Amino acid sequence: MTYSAKLIKGGKIVIPADLRRELGFTEGDRLVFEREGETLVIKSYRQVVREVQEAFRPFRPSDGSSLVDALMDDRRAEARLEEQEAANVGQHPGPK
Repeated sequence: MTYSAKLIKGGKIVIPADLRRELGFTEGDRLVFEREGETLVIKSYRQVVREVQEAFRPFRPSDGSSLVDALMDDRRAEARLEEQEAANVGQHPGPK
């Protein structure tokens, strides 16, 4: 279906009520504007988040593990090593 709107003072556009209802846009929603050549695409912020999540879905581990948990475990292990190295610095005798 085709809709039209008028650009008014201050660069404001009123999205027709029927279209807002169809797309689930409500007052206060954050909208994202994407330019594709000479075309303007308007999406809800929620839709953009869903698209990004979908784009990254193939990179999720198939075993159900959490990449965040794995990263945190790696960082904790690195921190322990750094603490051990820092503690060992004072224990080594200097050059003779």
